[in-house]
Order: sequence, then structure tokens, then C-alpha cells
Amino acid sequence: MDREKTTRHVLKGVPATHDGMSAAPRKKFRKPGGQATDITEIAEGVRNGSRLFLGKAITLLESSNPSHKREGQELLNRLLPFTGNSVRIGITGVPGAGKSTFIETFGELLTGLGHRVAVLAIDPSSSLTGGSILGDKTRMEQLARNPHAFIRPSPTAGTLGGVHKKTRETMLLCEAAGYDVILVETVGVGQSETLVRGMVDIFLLLVLTGAGDELQGMKKGILELSDALIVHKADGDNARLAKKTVAEYRGMLHFLQPATPGWKTAALAASSLEKTGIAEVWHLAEEFQRTVKGSGNWEMRRKSQTRDWFRAMIADELHSRFFEDPAKRDRVKKLEMQVVEGELPVSKAISLLFE
Repeated sequence: MDREKTTRHVLKGVPATHDGMSAAPRKKFRKPGGQATDITEIAEGVRNGSRLFLGKAITLLESSNPSHKREGQELLNRLLPFTGNSVRIGITGVPGAGKSTFIETFGELLTGLGHRVAVLAIDPSSSLTGGSILGDKTRMEQLARNPHAFIRPSPTAGTLGGVHKKTRETMLLCEAAGYDVILVETVGVGQSETLVRGMVDIFLLLVLTGAGDELQGMKKGILELSDALIVHKADGDNARLAKKTVAEYRGMLHFLQPATPGWKTAALAASSLEKTGIAEVWHLAEEFQRTVKGSGNWEMRRKSQTRDWFRAMIADELHSRFFEDPAKRDRVKKLEMQVVEGELPVSKAISLLFE
């Protein structure tokens, strides 16, 4: 059987409809303006694969409004049994590596093979509005029009901690909607790579030709997070150099600890412009799934990631509740002033704060 045809059967998405959903009692939440949100209707819409209802569901989860938060958590609780049926792929890259172009070409390939693809882009956020700056739908116009794809910028609201909650929960909603491939794009700076590595199954790093120069400015830690290095823009005059770059990376990867136990970090060349090597990236992801699932590390990683998420959310919730208390906020300001003026050591101020 032709290899591309078999890719349809590698990943099994969630069924597009679920008969039992409509049997649940319709639970409505009252918004401040008086309009009620029908959680059952939104849940049914998500399960039926509606991009409109999926967008509404994500908006509820991203809202800072307390009533919306309750609605969002109720909705997520209903949809949780239908999650976890996707392959989650993290994608990062050096500046200019062409992440968005690669994701669009990769997404078009996957939808052509019968998959439903969700793209979640970790966006830096406007300090004034909290909205996404990059506007990923304008960078992936063709994929945005594809009925089998869904693109959602995930604003970090100025802090990378937002990645833990918003992106993970958005990922679960997309899985409940039947998207069987989730692509998570990072902004490509600092801590975001580590956070995204902690929520995906396979992590791809896009680099450019000229490995010698590239390695000088690349952190060893980023390489050690990666399951595969994709030498991108391997076209035209760069094609020959890309092959040389791949060989250099392969030689270097022998000296690094693999990001995933039982898996040897791979390196290959690809061109989104000429659409070469893109199918090979997917075949690599398929091989990764077979290898890691066969060793049991797939399930172990998922459980470990959920445990880490749980603990991170405890810290986030404690922080939020602490500063929601007006008395605590005032106490913090007073102690902060004493610390800044040198009247109290930091450790003493913290002890006083928690007495």
C-alpha cells in the first residue's frame, strides 16, 4: 500500500458527533448583562466540529470575567472525556526560519491526507489591550480558509505563565472538536520553548542553512528539547547547502542527550516554497508515535505533563487569590516600600506577610 495512503489510518480523531451530549440537562449561566449562556448548546456545537462554537468556547476560557471563568470550566468539564485523541506537535525556530510558512504548508499537507488540524500560536500580547499582536490568520491566509483547519492565536497577556492555562485548555477543546493534529507555534524566544515542550508530544526546531554559524548563536538547551531539526528553506541555491547543514547537525546530535527516551533526534531538510521534505516531516512524526507509544513513553509523558500542569495551576491560583485580597495588597505595598528603602530584609518582609 502507498505510504501516503496509510497516513489516514495512523491517527484516529474523535467522532464528529456524540449522541449522548444532547441528553445532558441544559445548564445556563447568567451573564452580568442578563443574557444566559447555554453551556449544553456550546458543548454540542464543539462536539459537532463547529468552528464558530469552538471559538466561543475558547473565548469563555480566555476571559478574565469571573462568571465567564465558571462557564468555561463547566464547559471544559463536560468535554474532558472527548480529549486526548490527537498528536500534539510543538514548532519553534530561529528568527527568519519561516515557521508560519512551514506550518501553513504542513497543515495543507495534513488536511489533504484527511486530518483535521488546529494551529495554536503562542502570541506576545499588547500591554494595552491584552490582544494578540502577530495576527496569525493574516500570516496563514490559505490555511485559515481551509474548512478542515482551525487557527487561533493564544495571547500570553504579557506573561508566559499564561501558556500553561490558556493554551493547554484550548488544546483540549480542539481535541473535543475532533482535531486530530494540534500544532503549537512558539514566538521563538526564551522560556516559551520550555513551556511548549511541556505540553506537546513531539517538538520540532526549524533552523536555516549554515549550521556552523547557526550553532554559535543557538542555545544547547533548545537543541536538547527538540525531537527533530528541520533545516528549512532548502530550495534554489540553498538546496545543496541544506544537505551539508543536515549532515553537520546529525554529526553533532550524537553528542547530545535525546529529548525523548528511546528516540534518536533526527535532522532533515525541507522547503515550504517547493513543498519538498514536508511529507517526510509527517512520516517522521508517524515513526515517532510508533516508537514512543511502543516503549510506553508516550503515555508516561502525557501523565507527567498533566501532573506538572496541575502543580503549576496551584501556584497560579494561590498567586491570584492572594492578590485579590485588598488587605493583602495593601500589606504588600507597605512591606515593599520598607524593603526598597532598606528598612527590612526581603526574607523578613516575606515572613511578616505570611504570618
